[in-house]
This record gives sequence, structure tokens and C-alpha cells, in this order.
Amino acid sequence: MTHTSDITRPPKDLIDALSEIGAATVAGTLGHMGFRNPHMVGPVAQNHGKSIVGPALTLQFMPQRPDLFTEGEYADPETQLHRHVLYHAQEGDVVVVDARGDMSSGVFGDMMSTYFKGRGGAGIVIDGCMRDRPNVEKLDLPLWLRGWTPNYHVQTSIYPNAVNVPIACGGVTVIPGDIIVADDDGVVVLPVAIAAKVIEESQKHHDWEEFSRVKLMEGAPLQRYYPLHDDARGEYEEWRKTNRVKNPS
Repeated sequence: MTHTSDITRPPKDLIDALSEIGAATVAGTLGHMGFRNPHMVGPVAQNHGKSIVGPALTLQFMPQRPDLFTEGEYADPETQLHRHVLYHAQEGDVVVVDARGDMSSGVFGDMMSTYFKGRGGAGIVIDGCMRDRPNVEKLDLPLWLRGWTPNYHVQTSIYPNAVNVPIACGGVTVIPGDIIVADDDGVVVLPVAIAAKVIEESQKHHDWEEFSRVKLMEGAPLQRYYPLHDDARGEYEEWRKTNRVKNPS
């Protein structure tokens, strides 16, 4: 019997707080903290207007080798590891797949996606493709992919090798349980250990930026209001007393 490990999920309060912060703000904050490129290059939003925050379930693909892998989509389904990553899915989880940027293998299709949504999954991120686009789109499941193909997952050159192991997706290391923040700007990977600090710093930045946006729209000097100059901080504090700052985005 195939056995794969589950992940340790971050506290819900971190997920809830990050749900109010956009990927760009998280990426920028991480950049100032030394994480220069937490953004996955390759997977892009397939249904605009969607945003997700959740822990990563990971799936790793490798190039096919005949002595290690025998093709057969339905020959023995329970040996297929792309199924097993979905078995771990809980409400709010995000499946993240290193499909090696392959554009000819549909990692998941209609039925697998339906099962994942039924389990309460938040979304899917793949450095590669999916298939069954017409039916998958009906699910309205948030997706970040390189594209679509009619081929099934092992039809061409890759095969699923491991579940819930460290992977590289879109050029970024993803550890199982890392927090995924994704929206129309893209997908950002956030280590759980620094999530609280990122939330704190993101909120500080957003608050004065909201004030600066108002001033810039009025034609005020860029040099004074972005970034907020120390001489303008008193003005900002007065403005904040009578203006409710919206959630970060």
C-alpha cells in the first residue's frame, strides 16, 4: 500500500490575517527581509479576481525512465501519486506541483479537480499544465498554471515521484506546509516561521501607503509622500485619526 506523509498546518489566525494582504505586499515585505524572489515565475492566474491563502501540499514530478515508471493511467490507480496528494486535502489547503514546466502533461483534470474542491481545497498551483479545461472552469476553482493540454499526466515525459517533500515550483523552494499567497499578481511562498513578522510589517507599510495614495491623487509631491517622508509623518498621523484604513491588498 502506498503511504505518503501529511503536512503540519499553520495556525488559522495567520491564514486569516494574510487573507487581508495581497501577494504584492507580501512579496515586497519579504524582499525587505532578505527573501529577494519569493514569487513563482511561470504559473499565472487562470480565473482573474480570485485570491487564496493556505498551506502547501506538494507534489513532485520527475522525467520518465522506463525502469522506474510503467505507464498505465488506470492499470493500478492507487500507485499514482498525483491521487495521493489530493487524499491529504483539507479545507483551505493549496496543492503545489513541480511539473518541471512541462507543457504537454495535464497534471489534474476534471475528476481530480472535482474531488479536491469537494474536500474544501482552496486552489491549485502548477509549474505545468492541467487538462479538461471546459469542465474544470465550471468548478470555479482558483488555479495558477502555465497552461492547458489535452494529454493526461503521464502521457508524455514526466511522472509523479513524491508527495509532501520539498520541491521547486516556478523557481522557488516550497517546503510542505509553507503558506501560499496567490492572486492576480501571481503566487508567493511564505515560510510559516516569519509569517507573523510579515503580517506586522505589511500592515505598517499599507497604512501610510493608503494616506500617500490620497495625497498623490491630489497632485502632492512624490518626493514627500512616496515613500512617506519623515516630515510628512505628523500629517499622516492626523489624517489617520479621522480616516479608516482599508485592508491591505
